[in-house]
Amino acid sequence: MATMTIPKKERDTEESLPATRGQKREPLERYRLQVDRQTKASFSAYAPAEKAGNAIKKSFPKVQVTVYDSQESKTTVL
Repeated sequence: MATMTIPKKERDTEESLPATRGQKREPLERYRLQVDRQTKASFSAYAPAEKAGNAIKKSFPKVQVTVYDSQESKTTVL
């Protein structure tokens, strides 16, 4: 029976590794859409956050949907 040798792969060096490892979250923007106190998305303007929140509230009327303004520390219940 013939044997096949597989060449060793080059080992990763520090230069070839990505800058960060593990889970990395995207930076949150000013307005955060929260459903039952869990942040689901963030927006730079209030209008798109409110539109997305109203769509969620229309589909699922029993959940609590809020838009949190991180600069003014203000929460708006939809």
